[in-house]
Amino acid sequence: MTRTSQSIQKGEVLLAVDQVSLSFGGVKAITDVSFDIRKGEIRAIIGPNGAGKTSMLNVINGFYHPQQGKITFKGQTRSKMRPSVAAAQGIARTFQNVALFKGMSTLDNIMSGRTLKMNSHFFWQCLRHGPAMAEEIRHREFVEDIIDFLEIQAIRKVPVGKLPYGLQKRVELGRALAMEPDLLLLDEPMAGMNLEEKEDMSRFIIDVNTQYGTTIALIEHDMGVVMDLSDRVVVLEYGRKLADGTPDEVKADQSVIDAYLGVAH
Repeated sequence: MTRTSQSIQKGEVLLAVDQVSLSFGGVKAITDVSFDIRKGEIRAIIGPNGAGKTSMLNVINGFYHPQQGKITFKGQTRSKMRPSVAAAQGIARTFQNVALFKGMSTLDNIMSGRTLKMNSHFFWQCLRHGPAMAEEIRHREFVEDIIDFLEIQAIRKVPVGKLPYGLQKRVELGRALAMEPDLLLLDEPMAGMNLEEKEDMSRFIIDVNTQYGTTIALIEHDMGVVMDLSDRVVVLEYGRKLADGTPDEVKADQSVIDAYLGVAH
């Protein structure tokens, strides 16, 4: 599904955050944070509420512009980027609160993720004729594959506003996958889900990573999920990096135990 740059081999740095700081007035959301995300891994970003996790994702995909530091993605370094440019370069994301077009069907919501891939002239798209029609058919076939992958065939024509929360989260994941991202940012993909829904979403995240080779960075509060899914974990506290390493290393870090986990595991 993904078309990741062949110049970056599995395990090499895909994205690097270098001494990034972000403030809103006198409030420091992120302070001098550095870490990297390697191609092919699932990278978790954890921390208490207010730790700066979502702010960091917003910096990575260009929604926020840090006052200091830089982001390097696929070898290109930047201090600022618009979200549209980040999307065009291969960064897709989901959100804490589901951000879907509630009156549109599952199919049409996922199709909206193909917008950047459509090349036909606007005139032909309006007419839905000629080259635009042939292109739309190709994109619909791609989206149908995603629908099959996410096992949501039965709701493909249902307005997403009528779907239960867990299925809406799955549709939002489908829309992000429709962009064929090199880096997929998941902001609390399992928030508000029951145990069965979490198990399903965990399975899809693993399959996206292993079957399609998509690099994933996720924020998640369920520590069981984080430790089971992640290759590496970075821990933030009050906007600063507290720890960084494998799940086992992070679980054993006394500063993390004291500040976040609460007890030794």
